[in-house]
Amino acid sequence: MPAKTTAVTELLIDTVGESPFYIPATGPSARPRRTLKHGDCFAVLDSYGDIGASQGGPDGLFFCDTRYLSRLELMINGTLPLLLDSTVRDDNLALAADLTNPDVYFDGHVVLPKDTIHMVRSVVLWKGVAHVRLGLRNHGERPVRLGLAFIFAADFADLFEVRGARRERHGHIQTDVTSAQDVSISCAGLDGRTRVTTISFNPAPETLGASAASWRVTLAPNQSRSLFLQVACDPQVSKPIAFGSAMLAAHRSRRALTRDMASVETSHQVLNEVLRRSMADLAMLTTETPEGSYPYAGIPWYSTTFGRDGIITAIEMLWVAPRIARGVLGRLAALQATQTDAACDAEPGKILHEMRGGEMAALGEVPFSRYYGSNDSTPLFLVLLGLYVERTDDLATLRTLWPAAMAALHWIDNYGDRDGDGFVEYARATDNGLTNQGWKDSHDAVFHADGRLAEGPIALVEVQAYVYLAKTLMARLARRLGFGDAGNRLNEEATRLAARFDEAFWCDDIGTYALALDGLKRRCEVRTSNAGHVLWARLAPPDRALRVARDLMKPDFFSGWGIRTVARDERRYNPMSYHNGSVWPHDNALIAAGMAHYDACEEVQRVFGGILDAAAYTELRRLPELYCGFRRRAGRGPTLYPVACSPQAWAAAAPFSLIQSCLGLELKPGTSEIRFKNPVLPPQLDWVRLRNLHVGTATADVLVRQLGSGVSVDFERAVGDARITVQMTR
Repeated sequence: MPAKTTAVTELLIDTVGESPFYIPATGPSARPRRTLKHGDCFAVLDSYGDIGASQGGPDGLFFCDTRYLSRLELMINGTLPLLLDSTVRDDNLALAADLTNPDVYFDGHVVLPKDTIHMVRSVVLWKGVAHVRLGLRNHGERPVRLGLAFIFAADFADLFEVRGARRERHGHIQTDVTSAQDVSISCAGLDGRTRVTTISFNPAPETLGASAASWRVTLAPNQSRSLFLQVACDPQVSKPIAFGSAMLAAHRSRRALTRDMASVETSHQVLNEVLRRSMADLAMLTTETPEGSYPYAGIPWYSTTFGRDGIITAIEMLWVAPRIARGVLGRLAALQATQTDAACDAEPGKILHEMRGGEMAALGEVPFSRYYGSNDSTPLFLVLLGLYVERTDDLATLRTLWPAAMAALHWIDNYGDRDGDGFVEYARATDNGLTNQGWKDSHDAVFHADGRLAEGPIALVEVQAYVYLAKTLMARLARRLGFGDAGNRLNEEATRLAARFDEAFWCDDIGTYALALDGLKRRCEVRTSNAGHVLWARLAPPDRALRVARDLMKPDFFSGWGIRTVARDERRYNPMSYHNGSVWPHDNALIAAGMAHYDACEEVQRVFGGILDAAAYTELRRLPELYCGFRRRAGRGPTLYPVACSPQAWAAAAPFSLIQSCLGLELKPGTSEIRFKNPVLPPQLDWVRLRNLHVGTATADVLVRQLGSGVSVDFERAVGDARITVQMTR
C-alpha cells in the first residue's frame, strides 16, 4: 500500500515544468479577441480594434513568429471610446468596430454628450501590412472639436515569449520619427537580423512622438472624416498600398482561392453559418508557399506549417478542395528530412512536425526552426497521398512525389520501428524535444490505468492504424505505377501488421483498444478517443469496430457536445485539460468517418449533432481547436478552453468531413461517379445541396433530401459525364 500511495502522490504533483512548451492561461481578457491573417502575418486585436489594452494576452501584429506591434490604442479626448458593436466580416477579411464617444465634462458640465460621434474602426491585412481606417461622423447639432490619439509600441517578442517562455537577453530596440507622418521602430536581434516596424499616418498628426500620434479634429454637424494608419512589418517585403486597394486585393485573392472549391448549403440556418465561417477560416489560414497552398494550423499559437495539422485538414477537405492536399503534399515533401539530427528529432524520410521563423528558433532556444518530433506525420503523409490520388487520378503529382513516398516508407520500417517488433514507436532524442509525439502531445497524455505516465519508447494505437492504412494505399499506388512486386510486398506487410496489432492492442477487459504500448510493451489500458482512429483507418475487424463505436457513445465518453479524448472514469480524466478529457472537433470528425466505414450511421448522426449544437453556441459560429469536456447541461453551451486556437484549421474543416460521413460520399474520378454509400441526413436537416462538385472531368450540383425513412439523391446541374450511384448495404 505505501508504494501505491507514493505513486499516486507523484502523479498528483506532475508539474508543467516537465513541459517547456506549455501555454499558460494568465487570466480572462476584459475584451473579446478578434483575429485576422494574411500570408505569414496575423493580428490578434480586441473588440475595440486595440492591441495591448488588456495585459498578458496574445494581442499583437505578428509576422513570421515575431510580434511587430505590441500596442495600438485609440483615445478620444484622453479617454477610451465606448464600444457599440464589433465583429469580423463573414469572409474574415476585415475587423469592423463601431465606437462612440463617452460623456465629456468641462467644469462639471457635459460639453460633449455620449453618442454624438460615431467612429468606425476597420482593419485589414495585406502582404505584411495592417491597414487601419478610422471613420468619424458628427451626429450632433453643433460643431465638435475632438482630441484623438493613437498610442503605439513594438516589443518584437518572439511568439514563444508571448506563450510564456522566459528570456534573459533581448535585442536592442530603437524608435525614430522619420518624417511628419512616419515612425520606424527597429530591433537588432540576437540572431543577427534587424526587424523593422514602420507606422505611417494620413493625414499627418499634429503631434508625433516615439509612442503616440495625436490630432485635433473639428467636425461640423453631419460632417465625416477619416484617418488612416499603415503598420508595415519589414516594409521591404511589400510596398504599402491604400486602404481601399488593400481591401479590394484581399477580396480578389479570397475569391480566387475558393473559386474551384465545392460548397455546401443546407436547410439548417445555423449549420449554413457554421459552414460559411469554416470556409472563411480555412481560406484565411491557407497560405501561399513556394510549393502551393498550405493551411496553417491556427491562430495565435500555430500560424505556421504544421505537418500533422496540414495533412488532417487536407484529408477532411479532400472532397471539397483537393488542391489543398496537393499543396500540403508538395510542401511537406520539400521539407522532408534527409539526415539524422538529434536536436530536431530528424531522421531521413521523416515528415516535418512544425517550423518556426522567430529569433528563439533561429538561436536554438526552441528546437522548432524545422522540427520533426511527430510520430504520425510520416504515415499520415502517405495516407494523404493515397487518398489524394484516389480523389483526383493525378498521376503526374504521384510520380513527382514518389521518391518522397519511398523515403517515408523507409523511415517507417528503419527508424519508426525502433526495435523491430513491427510497430512504430517514438522517444525524443534530446531533453529539448517533445515528450509525447502523437497528436496528443501534452506531457501527461499517455498513461497507464493507475495514472502513472508511460515511459518510452511508446507505440501509440492510432499510429499503427495510420501505418496500416498508409501501406494499404501505397500498395495500390505502386501497382498504378507498374511496381507490382512492391505493391504485393506492401500488402503483405499491412496484413501482418493487422494480425500483430489486434493481439497486442485489444483489451477485452475495457472493451476497446489500448491507448499505447510502453517501452516494456505493457498496454496502457485506458479508454481514449484514440481507438476511434483505428476505425478511420479500417484496421478493426467489424465486431471490434462496432464495439468501439458503441463504447465511444456512452455517457462517460460522449459529453453531449462530442466525444471526449479520455473517458470520464479514467484516472487522469480532467474535462479542463488539453488532451485528457476535452472535446476536439477534428478528433470527432475522424472518429465519425471511421464509424461511417462500418455503417454505424446512428452514431455518426449523434456525433454530427453534438458538434453542430456546440457550434451554435460559439462566437462567430466558429468551431475552436477544442472545448472542455463537461457534460451537456440544459440551457448552456459548451465550456470553452481558455487558450484554444480560434480559428484552427482542422476544427474548421471538421463540419465538411462530418457531412461527408453522413452522406457516405465517395468520388471516383476514373468513372466520374458520385457515390453515396448508406446516405443519411441527421434529423436536424431536411436537405443538403452540394454545389460545384468536381469528379474527374465533370462538375455537378447534387441535392440530397429526406424522403420518408430514407433519402433521395438527384442532380440539379451536371456538366460532363457525371453519374450518381447510391449503395445501400444496411
